[in-house]
Amino acid sequence: MICIVKLLAVNPKPPPVTPNALRIEEVLDRSLPLARLQQLLRESKARFEAVRPVLPAALAAHVTPGPVDGEGWSLLVANASVAAKLRQLQPRLEDALKQRGWQVTAIRIKVQSS
Repeated sequence: MICIVKLLAVNPKPPPVTPNALRIEEVLDRSLPLARLQQLLRESKARFEAVRPVLPAALAAHVTPGPVDGEGWSLLVANASVAAKLRQLQPRLEDALKQRGWQVTAIRIKVQSS
């Protein structure tokens, strides 16, 4: 045991070197797929801000912005009742988006499973 202690004292292992962690913004900017994802998230939030004034306050609390893709935009809702009411408001939502300059292809309403 004494030999092992002396050997470690003579040749100590250097501590592992860890690189400085990157900030999440830097990682997102360096990766094209992640940068695209970040852009789509911003677009979804901007669309939601455009339609939020059209939503009744009690309903808006149960709606969140969903993904944007080539086929349209999704709104995520808490339950089927909210989805039904939101479908009634869909023409007003589309008008609100058009007034803000968004090209509206489709607004999908999806019930989130809990």
